[in-house]
Parts: sequence; C-alpha cells; structure tokens
Amino acid sequence: MKASEFTKLMSAISLLNHHQRTELIAAFEHSSDEIKTNELIESAFDTRKACPHCACTKLYRHGVVNGLQRYRCQACKKTFNALTKTPLTRLRHKSKWLAYLNDVIDSLTVRKAACHLGVHRNTTFRWRHRFLTWIKEERPPVLYGITEVDETYLPESFKGSRHLSRPPRKRGNSVKKRGLSKEQVCIVVARDRSKQTLDFVTGKGSVTKAALHSCLDSVLDNDALLVSDGNPSYGAFCKEAHITHEVVNLSQGQRVIDGAIHIQNVNAYHSRFKSWVKNRFHGVATKYLLNYLGWQRVMDEYKDLNSTMMLNSAIGNFQHLTVT
Repeated sequence: MKASEFTKLMSAISLLNHHQRTELIAAFEHSSDEIKTNELIESAFDTRKACPHCACTKLYRHGVVNGLQRYRCQACKKTFNALTKTPLTRLRHKSKWLAYLNDVIDSLTVRKAACHLGVHRNTTFRWRHRFLTWIKEERPPVLYGITEVDETYLPESFKGSRHLSRPPRKRGNSVKKRGLSKEQVCIVVARDRSKQTLDFVTGKGSVTKAALHSCLDSVLDNDALLVSDGNPSYGAFCKEAHITHEVVNLSQGQRVIDGAIHIQNVNAYHSRFKSWVKNRFHGVATKYLLNYLGWQRVMDEYKDLNSTMMLNSAIGNFQHLTVT
C-alpha cells in the first residue's frame, strides 16, 4: 500500500462509529490468527525444506495462494505448499485453527467446538482427527529406570458407524460375556518414573507375550526395571527379552515393594483416561482409539500446553514442545 493511501485509511478510521470500530477490531483479530498460523506452518517447512513428492531440495518459489508460499520442484516439476502431503492438506479456515486447538486442550466435544467457532460439526470432527494424526506421533523414544506397565480394556466400539458386524448395544450397556473376551480391546500402557508414557492398542482379548514383544522390545532401556502385576505374559516377555522384572502381586493384597516398586502411576493413568473418554465423550470408536490415547498423553505430559505448541506438533514440528 502506498503511503498516501495509508494516510487516507488512517483518517477514515476516525470517522467510524462504535459498531464499525468493533467490527474492524474483530476483522484484525481474525486476520492476525491466520497470519500467525501461516507463519508457524512456513517456519516448520523451512526446517525440512524438500519436495513432498520426490524429496528433492532444489525448489523455487511459485506464487502465493491463501497466504502460503507455493513451490515448484526442479526435479519432478510438481507444485506444492508447506501442507502438501500432511494431515492438514486442503483443510480450510486457517484463521480458526488456533482457536480450535484451544478447544482441543479444553477437551470440548465436537458440537461444542463447532458452536464456539461458528462452523459445522462435521468440520470440527474432521479437524479433530486430522490434527491428532501427527500429534499422537509425539512419543518418547525410550523409557528408562523403573518402568511400570499394565493393561486395561475397553469394550470394542463402532460409535458413529452405520454398519455393525454385531447386534448394537444400547449406550451404557456393558459387553455380554463376563471377564476378558474378544468383545474388549486391550490397551497396554508403559510409564517410567519421569512420567514419560507410551501406549499401545494390542487388539481384542487378553494381552499376549507376542504383543508385548512387538510393543516393548525397542522402547525399553537395557537397564530398565519393568514392574507389572502377576500376569504371566509379562514374565515370559521379560525372560526372553532379558529385561529385569519385578512382580507386584495385587491378588494377594500386595501394593508396594520396598517402598518404591509399584504400578500405581500407570493404574492412575488408566483411570484418568477411561474417566475422560467416558465422561467427556461418552465413549470413543475403537478405530480412533490411538488418536485419543495420543491426545491424553500430550495433555498429561505438557502442563503448559497451548495452541501454538499443539499446531507445531500437528505439522510434525515436535522440537517446539518442551516439558515444563
């Protein structure tokens, strides 16, 4: 904008009435959020600047669309922007993303978030699982020291599905078979004393030694002490993996060994997660269970979580997350 045009604009502002000034301020705030979102997206792309189609790093600028720089690859000749081939590709209303991520931090339901943002509930549902696609990948690589592990179970849920492979259950009803069965989905959670947490969905029915190998083999430090209940699968896994193992026999009333060996932290984590999905969302579909586990894990680990941190995580820029 030319200086003369800017001067005229500033003079015109003084002529606005109260309602017009309010609308102008709201427009600036709306624009500010979109600019901030675009800057975060571009900054994250700058750290891994390469073609998403062929990984070539020889790029040149190819215009700006919707506030984001487009690029053209010198190798494959394809054009793209910073969101191409990410979970956020083609999502609209970037000006509302940061406000939506605040709703995610507050664990708002799909409908409440849609009402708050003035969008359709299908939009907030789509955003929820697109944003969580990479947020759930923010996981500690290794667990150290005393590491508690235990499994918990949720009934298999087809919430939201139009086609069921079994007769429907009325909301709130439990599974038909007593004890553990193929009607329940197993979630294994491992948590060390620094509160680093890893979670795994191992499938339907009881946890097995093979499932523990696939989940824990690569994430336990060689000097870790794995603490579990009396489930024999953990003992068999530790023996084969050469992991030091300690058993807390809950069935005999044992809770703590030597004042430090227990599984109370991981059991409390189970309780918080199950209470959260039941009371806040009235249960979740099994196919989205990993997304909700990742959501809970990030909120539990980062106490000063904000929308900027969440957006960086959602676009794969995990280095901006710092534990407080």
